[in-house]
Amino acid sequence: MASLTKNPNVNKWVDEMIALTKPDKVVWIDGSEEQLNALRKEACETGEMIKLNEEKLPGCLYHRTLPNDVARVEDRTLICSRNKEDAGPTNNWCDPKEMYAKLTPMYDGVMKGRTMYVIPYSMGPIGSPLAKVGVEVTDSIYVVLNMAIMTRMGADAFKNLGDTSNDFVRGLHSKADVDPEGRYIVQFPEDNTIWSINSAYGGNVLLGKKCFALRIASYQGKNEGWMAEHMLILGLQKPNGEIKYITAAFPSACGKTNLAMLIPPEGYTKKGYRVWTVGDDIAWLKPGEDGRLYAINPENGFFGVAPGTNENSNYNALASTKKNTIFTNVAINNDDMTVWWEKLDKNPPVNATEWKGAKVNGPEYIAEGNKLAHPNSRFTAPAENCPCISSEFNNPQGVPISAIIFGGRRAKTAPLVYQSFSWQHGTFVGSIMASETTAAATGAVGVVRRDPMAMLPFCGYHMGDYWAHWLEMGKVLGDKAPKIFNVNWFRTDDDGNFIWPGFGDNMRVLDWIIDRCEGTVDAVETPIGFEPKPEDINVEGLDGITTETIADLLTVDTELWKEETKGIEEFYAKFGEKLPKELAQELADLKARLG
Repeated sequence: MASLTKNPNVNKWVDEMIALTKPDKVVWIDGSEEQLNALRKEACETGEMIKLNEEKLPGCLYHRTLPNDVARVEDRTLICSRNKEDAGPTNNWCDPKEMYAKLTPMYDGVMKGRTMYVIPYSMGPIGSPLAKVGVEVTDSIYVVLNMAIMTRMGADAFKNLGDTSNDFVRGLHSKADVDPEGRYIVQFPEDNTIWSINSAYGGNVLLGKKCFALRIASYQGKNEGWMAEHMLILGLQKPNGEIKYITAAFPSACGKTNLAMLIPPEGYTKKGYRVWTVGDDIAWLKPGEDGRLYAINPENGFFGVAPGTNENSNYNALASTKKNTIFTNVAINNDDMTVWWEKLDKNPPVNATEWKGAKVNGPEYIAEGNKLAHPNSRFTAPAENCPCISSEFNNPQGVPISAIIFGGRRAKTAPLVYQSFSWQHGTFVGSIMASETTAAATGAVGVVRRDPMAMLPFCGYHMGDYWAHWLEMGKVLGDKAPKIFNVNWFRTDDDGNFIWPGFGDNMRVLDWIIDRCEGTVDAVETPIGFEPKPEDINVEGLDGITTETIADLLTVDTELWKEETKGIEEFYAKFGEKLPKELAQELADLKARLG
């Protein structure tokens, strides 16, 4: 089939990949519904996909991966920069020459007897100055159909590239034998290249996702003066109709998607407050012509964790999955060919197929201690399905950002919310981000896991250089830089119970954050940053939460923070000479303020 582009750089690379993998057939993906329907039909005929109930879940498909292939494999994910130093202490590294030499024989002839699909895609709206082009070649229909949801896929993607540019990300993927021993997900930042082999799980094979949109893009951003961040983007609409945009970074299991799709409490909704979702996972940020920081969501869909998603925990995410969605590794209700997962509701199907494919009695199977859906089972849903999707979702210029929020799970240390003293101090706050495992029964604090800016597994270069780039961006933005905050929804009482209700009530904290950005509310200076006056957090309509509770949630325990500085020091030591001196200074200043 003929190429969809005249660009010689693309065509030369695709020809090289064909010569290497030797597919029986090559299909260029133009993005047409006709072509996609033919692929869906084929996938269902071969058993790679299962069609779900057309009335209850129109256009939805089911897929299962092998039990050895159900999550991202961080130990087999590598950054292959020419100098080991450039990958830094937080990434797995291998010399690119060595890695190409190792993988090339594995790809040699790997697609014999298979079809190669050539997928052109745009990360970001077509025509956006912030968008980037990728081309992924793959032997998996599952990848094609997921990329159709997750990206702007098809012939139009080449519009941003034109006929001469070489600025596209080259993605080579083959399922091969789905052999965990031969599984590699490898980024070559200097070559704009990603190679993935022996996996068929979304996070390892949808190369536009973390591989391109974070690992490669973070490296591009450093070189080109923009930022690729593991952040949601939301718009907060006030009663006067004005919308302010916020990005936020949280480590996994800290409620990122819930915040992105937040439904404000009744009192706020009645007054006319709304939250609009621009993105739930990744933000690309670039200074605009007016000097402010603008963000786009480079993705076009949600790749969400299914278990725990329900009408109460995240109404909007669940609603997003009701049509044209691909479900991976969840359970099937055989009575009506719908899907089920833990915490969807309290009624596991009796006539069920569990995620590995066995027919079981759901309630009995669960009673024996099993899971019907894999804990990391997924839905791939089009963003346009989301009831609260922002009208600015496809704005090529992006949305102007007023605030950046960091957060994690801390039982006692971090208060409900505080604001950094400056952009530099905010970079410090992001760099020390952490979550901890808590033994809920005793309230004992477990292990503190540092995850700076929630980018630990996703930064495509040395984290010390990444922080330096953050500091540099602050200088570029000057007084137009967004204000930086830290939140902690997870503070516990002495019995290990969460004090703050979270979910929709997080709106109350966002409200204060926006007031701070607008300069309409005062704050109290503490050793760690600016905090709200307890009475400035609206507790109207909250059961059992008073201004006294808020005051408690805002306490800064200096002894705990002195302990915290030791952990930060230990973490910073990993970065040696590459730790920006400004961050070392911020740590010294914090210690001095703590006395």
